[in-house]
Amino acid sequence: MRPIIRRLLRVTLYLVSLSIFAAPALAGTIESRFAEVNGVRLHYLISGKGDPIVLLHGYAESSHMWLPLIPKLAANHTVIAPDLRGFGQSATPPTGYTKAAMAQDIHALTQKLGYKHVAIVGHDIGLMVAYAYAAQYPAETDRIVLMDAFLPGVGDWTKVWLLRDLWHFHFYGPTPLALVKGRERIYFEHFWNDFAADPKHSVPEKDRVFYAKEYAQPDHMRAGFEVFHAFEQDAKDFAGFAKTPLTMPMLVLSGEKAGGQFLIDQGKMVDTNVEGVIVAGSGHWLMEEAPDKVMPKLVEFLNK
Repeated sequence: MRPIIRRLLRVTLYLVSLSIFAAPALAGTIESRFAEVNGVRLHYLISGKGDPIVLLHGYAESSHMWLPLIPKLAANHTVIAPDLRGFGQSATPPTGYTKAAMAQDIHALTQKLGYKHVAIVGHDIGLMVAYAYAAQYPAETDRIVLMDAFLPGVGDWTKVWLLRDLWHFHFYGPTPLALVKGRERIYFEHFWNDFAADPKHSVPEKDRVFYAKEYAQPDHMRAGFEVFHAFEQDAKDFAGFAKTPLTMPMLVLSGEKAGGQFLIDQGKMVDTNVEGVIVAGSGHWLMEEAPDKVMPKLVEFLNK
């Protein structure tokens, strides 16, 4: 019996060792990294191999929002999902929150990683950064996706649906910061609930907890407010960019109960090769409200 017991022990130890070494490999399928670029420390997620795709999050979220999509794209691409400056685990410098400057951060990151051409996807504030990236580096941008928000300075932009609650675009400075401190979750419920078609089918509870903790980090609310503070300059920058239309394929996804046709029309003002899709029944949070419609469309467009 003793030889049998020894063999069983050896097998057991072998299986345990496999589990120990396999766990980091599985966890590393989506790696979390940092890079010093353009004078700022950026955090980013990276996965897969192949032609690169950059995914840019919006306000009230971070790179975390892309976790369900990354594996679907990583089968054929290297997927890079940064936290924009001031968000998530990235640094919170005092300035640099125009979308043109934030796009320069992302370009410096892709260059540092060795990529000369990328496809780029942006939701909300991220779509503004994605457009600014394509406008500044058109020869290096193969495809672009804009997901539900608007482009400041393009067309009759001040009448877009997302501007119905103007207060939060002017909500920055010492008093707003003092009001929100310790109440970040209350503040963000406005976005997660009121911008959804149905608040009960919006950003999930576990993600709300995660994001509230991220934004409660020191200086993160101040940095987040700065993306709105910069809209006046963004509008000037984008009006200038729009004078030279883009030509790469552009996909515009807009929620029926949110941006609707408006963003598609803006897309056609800045690009000559636009496919527009209104996501039926969805509000602003496309990835969370309509994943079964949005993710297959993204995969189809980005795999072309």
